[in-house]
Amino acid sequence: MGVTAGAHRLWAHRSYKATLPLRILLCFLNTMAVQNDLYDWCRDHRVHHKFSETDADPHNASRGFFFSHMGWLLCKKHPEVITKGQTVDLNDLLADPVVRFQRKHYRTLVVVVALIIPALIPYMCWSETLFNSFFICVLFRYCYILNSTWLVNSAAHMWGQKPYDLTINPRENSFVAFQSYGEGYHNYHHTFPWDYSASELDWKYNWNFSTLFIDF
Repeated sequence: MGVTAGAHRLWAHRSYKATLPLRILLCFLNTMAVQNDLYDWCRDHRVHHKFSETDADPHNASRGFFFSHMGWLLCKKHPEVITKGQTVDLNDLLADPVVRFQRKHYRTLVVVVALIIPALIPYMCWSETLFNSFFICVLFRYCYILNSTWLVNSAAHMWGQKPYDLTINPRENSFVAFQSYGEGYHNYHHTFPWDYSASELDWKYNWNFSTLFIDF
């Protein structure tokens, strides 16, 4: 939720408005996901939408599945990503004190929110071993959520239907939508990026739990 309803739909696309308590909650959940701070995440995502499937796209899917899935994080950014990234307006992010606070204290927050708290809750609340708590609630959870999120950049740009715009690569992929709480309806999303639901269909019919969360 911190990535889908937070970094993506709220901060990157400004597709809905959120009160301060909700922004703090989403920032907390986003920190737990450990996918870069909100400023960096939104910068890369805005560049991705503006220059999709070009050398300026941070996770350009035309470079193959592995690159768009995780390879883009394992090598230096293409010079075009850096050059074109400077053309994207990010002043709205810097104007948000929640984003500024997270960016300033990100490493400390990650240690506390993503490593210590998830490991201690099972250990202290129902006597799970500390090893099992850390392995499942920190390491396994992190790897699983990372790959579920990355599928939006890779699989949802390669496999599925294109009912809204045949001229672009992003596709409707139900499996990715299930894994990512509604982010897999990617042909729709790239056609109508301002829609907070990221899908035309009602959340009850397409596993779009991020929309349910925002509606609630």
